[in-house]
Amino acid sequence: MPNETVWMVYILRCSDRTLYTGVTTDPVRRLKQHNAGTGARYTRARLPVTQVYLEQAAGRSEALKREYAIKKLTRIQKLALIRKQRAWV
Repeated sequence: MPNETVWMVYILRCSDRTLYTGVTTDPVRRLKQHNAGTGARYTRARLPVTQVYLEQAAGRSEALKREYAIKKLTRIQKLALIRKQRAWV
């Protein structure tokens, strides 16, 4: 059985209440990087950040496509996406 990498799409809520979307293979590590100031430039000035959404993708390409699609959503649509996932948890 091959060791397949699992790609995830995530949304962070920054301290200024803005939302940041990204992709990773290790959400725990990536969140630590963001909060250490070594993540994305956008989040460095908006610390701390909390993960509010996580979605598994079929692969890297699909994760990047989904990230792009989420980034095109309005804030209200992103918040609805987050609420919908939390309702299933």
